[in-house]
Amino acid sequence: MPQTNILFTCAGRRNYLIKYFKEALRGQGSILAVDMDAHASALIDADIYLTVPSIFSDNYIKSLKDICISHKVDALISLNDLELPILSKHKDEFESIGTKVIISNEFVIDTAFDKWKTYQFLISNSILTPLTYLDLNDALIDLDHNKLNFPLVLKPRWGSASIGVDIVESKEELILSYQLLKIKLSRTVTIMERLVDPNSTILIQEKLKGKEFGIDIINDFEGNYFGSFAREKLSMRCGETDKAKSIINSEISNTGKVLSEKLRHLGTLDCDVFVDENKVYVLELNPRFGGGYPFSHEAGINTAAIYVEWITGGNAVDAYNNYKESMVFAKHEKLINVPGLAPV
Repeated sequence: MPQTNILFTCAGRRNYLIKYFKEALRGQGSILAVDMDAHASALIDADIYLTVPSIFSDNYIKSLKDICISHKVDALISLNDLELPILSKHKDEFESIGTKVIISNEFVIDTAFDKWKTYQFLISNSILTPLTYLDLNDALIDLDHNKLNFPLVLKPRWGSASIGVDIVESKEELILSYQLLKIKLSRTVTIMERLVDPNSTILIQEKLKGKEFGIDIINDFEGNYFGSFAREKLSMRCGETDKAKSIINSEISNTGKVLSEKLRHLGTLDCDVFVDENKVYVLELNPRFGGGYPFSHEAGINTAAIYVEWITGGNAVDAYNNYKESMVFAKHEKLINVPGLAPV
């Protein structure tokens, strides 16, 4: 295997990804990790770790390009939702210096990042999804006409990690929670929220019964479908899956395949679905490695090794798919010594 260098941006706490990719390289290359926080825990497990400016800094892209040139980076993988649209716009610049940016095109990023556009995309492609409203008055009218029922879910139109998500059980609670979330969102610095009507920043969504699942939907780097790998979410913590069980279900896999073929995303896409009365409903799309990936990896789908194979121009990936069902895993916390780095 030739020497292959892979850069992870916004590495944060994803130590497990750094370790998985180091194992996949088998010593034939280096894993680099960068973050604006000198104490980001994932940095400590990388072969080379550096601090960089904020993703919103004018110098951010230049800083990444300089790193890619000086360390001969073959591929770049982002782990942050907010960074995806920024890097997607600059893919050609990185490709011109020999670094492949494994990020989907701007349509995919925009569709996934904007939950209202996600809903519209799903509806337009006849993919089941919970009934969703962008206008509070429309939701109230349908509640009065029994076209919508409690409980309901309130969530920011743009957001991640379940931040700002609330469940309401009555009309009074809906109105109060809506106004409170609106006030909180007015204090955020999210660019997209500043560009739209303040009354269009919150989604009101029916809350489904049934079980919640996560899917890793893998496409190759040309957007061709490889496979869907699902897990039942047994418990959540801070918006991420905390305990999960691997499952093999044809209906869920078929939904993943349809999403793959409609989106044509690159690499892995983390997808949340509900199965209610044997019907699969899609909730959200995240075109990156999600917090649930370790459960899929430990159950037998080695996406890290598959990525390395594709990055190096190969296609012998079937050996890395040994997915088994009914395997239960749980995350746990541990402390590591993080020496910290001087910011650039």
